[in-house]
Amino acid sequence: MTRCEFFTEGDRITGFSVSGHSGYAEAGADIVCAAISAVVTMAEATINDVCGAKAKVRVKDEQARITLTLPTSCDEEESVQAVLAGLLLYLCNLRDEYPDHIEVIMEVQ
Repeated sequence: MTRCEFFTEGDRITGFSVSGHSGYAEAGADIVCAAISAVVTMAEATINDVCGAKAKVRVKDEQARITLTLPTSCDEEESVQAVLAGLLLYLCNLRDEYPDHIEVIMEVQ
């Protein structure tokens, strides 16, 4: 199962961590893992490369984990929050379709 954790402070999403394999199908044929990987990669690229937020990104291949942490403030805060809200919504919709393969958790810090 893939675990998607979103971290918040008040109304602000401060980052996320996505880890594990969905187990929907074998590697290379797993549409759930492919969907998660694609949307997480798009979100990270938009946040850092388009919005210039300079979020900290850590990848741990051996754990199949990516973690993104926003700085305390960023110039494009509204856009970054929109991207993170879209990511959360997409992953929740995916969870509703494949509840045995993905979980989405909100962590208040």
